[in-house]
Amino acid sequence: MGEMTDKLKAAGNKAAGSVKEAVGKATDNERLEAEGKVQKAKGTAQDVAGSVKGALGDKI
Repeated sequence: MGEMTDKLKAAGNKAAGSVKEAVGKATDNERLEAEGKVQKAKGTAQDVAGSVKGALGDKI
């Protein structure tokens, strides 16, 4: 995957994670809130991976 692919997936995971986390908080659903936090962290990791790929010219 290239830099842009990683960054697009990262944005999607961050957005979905934020929604899950907010809904979990609003409904007192700890599991959904935790899933949202994990998904946001996954998005952050994908964003970092995309940045690294961009810096290295997609050679990793």
